[in-house]
Amino acid sequence: MFVNWLRQSIIASILLLLIRLYLGYAWLMAGYHKIVGDFDASGFLQGAYAKSVGENPTVQAWWGSFLQGVAIPNTGLFNVLIPWGEFLVGLGLILGCFTTAAAFFGIVMNFAFLFSGTVSTNAQMVLLTIFILTAGYNAGRLGLDRYVIPFFRGKFGKRTAEQSPV
Repeated sequence: MFVNWLRQSIIASILLLLIRLYLGYAWLMAGYHKIVGDFDASGFLQGAYAKSVGENPTVQAWWGSFLQGVAIPNTGLFNVLIPWGEFLVGLGLILGCFTTAAAFFGIVMNFAFLFSGTVSTNAQMVLLTIFILTAGYNAGRLGLDRYVIPFFRGKFGKRTAEQSPV
C-alpha cells in the first residue's frame, strides 16, 4: 500500500521533490567543490585501504582488496569519476531528469563511501534515496522526467506487430 502511494500519489511526488532537491543540492555542491578545487582521492583511498588491514579492521577485507587492486592503481580515473559523478547525480536529482538513474548512481557512491569506512551523511542519504528508487517515475514526475521518459518510451518502447519494421 505504501509503495503504491509512493509510485502514484501526487502528494508523494511533492514530498519526493523536496527529498530530490535536498539530495541533489548535497551531491551537486560536493561535486562542484571537488571539480573547482584540488581534489585528489589518493589519500582517501589509501586511508580506506589502511582501515581494512591490521588487528581491528573497520573496512571489510574484500573491499580492501578492491581498493588495493582496482581503485588505488587507477586513482587518476577516480579523481575524475567521483567529482563529476557527484555533480551529475546532483544535477539529475535537482532537474528530475533520469531521476531513477541519478538516484541509483548516487546510492552506489554512498555505499562505496560507507564501505570505505566513512559514515558522515551517507547513511541518511542512502535512506532517502531508497524512497526515490522505490517511487520510480513518480519521483521525477515534477521534473524533466515528465517529458523525457514518455519521449524515450515512445522512441524505444515496445513495438506492436503493426509498428515492427520486419
